[in-house]
Amino acid sequence: MIVKHKNSKTVIIVIHEIYGINDHIKGVCESLFQYGYHVICPNLIEQEEPFTYLEEDIAYRHYINKIGFDKATEIINSLILEVKNSYSKVFIVGFSVGATIAWLCSNHESINGVVGYYGSRIRDYLDLVPTCPTILFFPQEEKSFDVDSLIRKLDEKSINTYKFNGLHGFCDPFSVNYHLESSRKAYSIMNEFLKNH
Repeated sequence: MIVKHKNSKTVIIVIHEIYGINDHIKGVCESLFQYGYHVICPNLIEQEEPFTYLEEDIAYRHYINKIGFDKATEIINSLILEVKNSYSKVFIVGFSVGATIAWLCSNHESINGVVGYYGSRIRDYLDLVPTCPTILFFPQEEKSFDVDSLIRKLDEKSINTYKFNGLHGFCDPFSVNYHLESSRKAYSIMNEFLKNH
């Protein structure tokens, strides 16, 4: 788990991808910390070392078989309850499966906002309606589903969605899918969202 203490009344819970707390997630936590937020990033994969990108299939199977969305959501909801009285604002920022978990926590009464990056499995939980401000970032295309179709369904729920050039992982500087311009734009929108809420 990463815990970065700032003298801040706002805490951001960062939820990692299937790989665990890797260099990308450490960088996100450091960046949010530098912006003045208290940051907590729980390790959901239950092992010290993160998976490498070459171990994507192993990491995915590990996540689905040993953790899953229900257990991960339970862990994050418990963390929210644990920290809510220490802060005036609680936000969640999630990446990939972490974005789907953030979505599943978006109707928790103590959450002030959710930011999700390329949460492809959100499409399986469209019956949920967030009770806090929520923004979702998607790449221009995904292998497993039609991005535009999902965005249309989310728009019907008045969810703020953004589509960027690039593929899944466009904000990860360690990924082959990294897209510098899209990453900068998404981070800028996220920072503005966090500041305004």
